[in-house]
Amino acid sequence: MSEPPEEQLVCGSLAPAAAQAERQPGTRSRRVTADPGETEGRKSRTIVRWHTSLRAVAVVNVALWALTAASLTSLSVGNGTTETQLLLSAAYVAGCAYRSFLPVIDIPRLVLVDSPLSSVLVGRSVATVAELCFAAQWALILHHLASLSASAFVQAVSAALVPLILLAEGFSWYAVLTTQQRAHAVENSLWGIAAALVVVGMLVIGTLHAAGLYWVTIAGGMAYVAFIFVYDVPMYWARWREDQASGRRYQSLADGLLDVARRRDVSCRWSDWTNEVAWMSLYFTLGVWSSIWLVHAAADVARNN
Repeated sequence: MSEPPEEQLVCGSLAPAAAQAERQPGTRSRRVTADPGETEGRKSRTIVRWHTSLRAVAVVNVALWALTAASLTSLSVGNGTTETQLLLSAAYVAGCAYRSFLPVIDIPRLVLVDSPLSSVLVGRSVATVAELCFAAQWALILHHLASLSASAFVQAVSAALVPLILLAEGFSWYAVLTTQQRAHAVENSLWGIAAALVVVGMLVIGTLHAAGLYWVTIAGGMAYVAFIFVYDVPMYWARWREDQASGRRYQSLADGLLDVARRRDVSCRWSDWTNEVAWMSLYFTLGVWSSIWLVHAAADVARNN
């Protein structure tokens, strides 16, 4: 089967596209079609296929959560903590599914699907709720383990996690509204610190009460911390330095709020999305799976203690 004509390639679907960067009547969105040339055209088709894979994974993730809920119910496993974990995971899985279907790059206001539901305002709001629920999952299970091990330090870590991530979300919103990438560097640094605290907390607890969590949390947590401080934070810091060097003018919070509510640029150009593919793919797969895994881990802790 031959590839569709490049002029028909529109993010997430095949539909007639007008000239590059043409404003759509009556909206604040605009379409940015692929750059001319066969190489860039093929890369743009890769972005569309990547989006298709994200949507497929999102459906699988929702099914995995539903199977988890059904299995815990049928086996009458767990307690109030497990049920709370299941509800928090539902919010995170649903939020990630939403963002998989409607991916957004916040600061340049780029989207793959031209819909009001793709607005940065909606997407960032969904992400904020989902990420706070994910942080609460970790806080809850650490609190339970701290109670079992009588560790004051781990109790303190469990109490600090949600406020720490709430602060990170504040920096995220500041970055998105003002377009200052430096705030994203701070946001992700706070996520890295939170993950490091979880790892240290697990080391303090030991394997007696956290046998099913111990090695997976330590290995996964250390990998995440390395990713954050070796790749993610330097990337955002470099973007901020580039903006400073180019004399970029940042938006006020009020102007930024109007901008994220009203403007979206539709693009499936490889050059626009290339730096986002890796972290989004990991976020919407490993991140979601870890949330579902925490539900099973909480049930195991409840059974074994």
